[in-house]
Amino acid sequence: MVVDVTARTLGRTGIEVLPVSIGTAFIGSDRDRGEPMSDAAVEAATAVLTGPFRMVDTANSYGHGRSESALGAAVRALGGVPAGTTLVTKAGRDRGTGDYSADRVMLSFEESAQRLGIDRFPLYHLHDPYQMTFQEAMAPGGAVEALLRLKEEGLVGHLGIAAGPLSLVEAYVDTGLFDVMLTHNRYTLLNRSATALMEKAVGQGMGVINAAPFGGGILATGATAGATYAYESAGESVVAYVRQLQEICARDGLPLAAVALQFSLRNPLISTTMVGTASAARVAQFHEFMTLEIPEELWAKVAALGDPPVDFGAD
Repeated sequence: MVVDVTARTLGRTGIEVLPVSIGTAFIGSDRDRGEPMSDAAVEAATAVLTGPFRMVDTANSYGHGRSESALGAAVRALGGVPAGTTLVTKAGRDRGTGDYSADRVMLSFEESAQRLGIDRFPLYHLHDPYQMTFQEAMAPGGAVEALLRLKEEGLVGHLGIAAGPLSLVEAYVDTGLFDVMLTHNRYTLLNRSATALMEKAVGQGMGVINAAPFGGGILATGATAGATYAYESAGESVVAYVRQLQEICARDGLPLAAVALQFSLRNPLISTTMVGTASAARVAQFHEFMTLEIPEELWAKVAALGDPPVDFGAD
């Protein structure tokens, strides 16, 4: 079965996306902070901006700004963001002090706009608000006040919440102020814990972005030595389950990574699945994975394995 790869809208935003979008957390990280941007970083940034996918995602904090700087260099070389491509970024705390106040969000926006050479973002996320409580973020002078100001001033089209812990994300979803929810590592072949929250978000007309369908490692590499899931060493039960997944994929001559990606693409609650890369070559590979035909019988075999061993995310 081939998944539907036609364009769709990201919830109520009206932004058009494809089933796969590209994350750029690692672009620019091949050089230390303060060093000149590498040609490889700009090449990768150019590839994602001109590739077959419609949404490219970055953040103020990625590589201490190097991801945005590489993308900005590509944008300038291209004469602007290519038509049909949406470039999205995220607000970030002060990495030194932890400040995530309204003033910091405004400064974060200015930093991103300068690096990227863009003065307005169709979508702007509150990113990883872990250094403050939800109540602090919502209070006068808090981060959300600044986000609303940016929207009122026309500098931001729509607001998103991008974080991991589901209970935290849900608090922001429940405000009704956000148009998009981005969750990561919580809906994969190994973890289905985000399902209920995705249902709630879609019920409110929100767009849902599912990031890290490879679990940050093991569903792309397989059960190799030192394999990780969600930035931590994979336990024995996870490794054993992944070996079974690999055996199922191998019988049909399919890459585990393609199956992991399409597992996310098959879920109608998910507007787009975010995959990260720092390599120009991987952009074409993701397109191959997206369009690969996977027999329906394989999904029945995956289901027959029973519940996956990873179930974290609420906290």
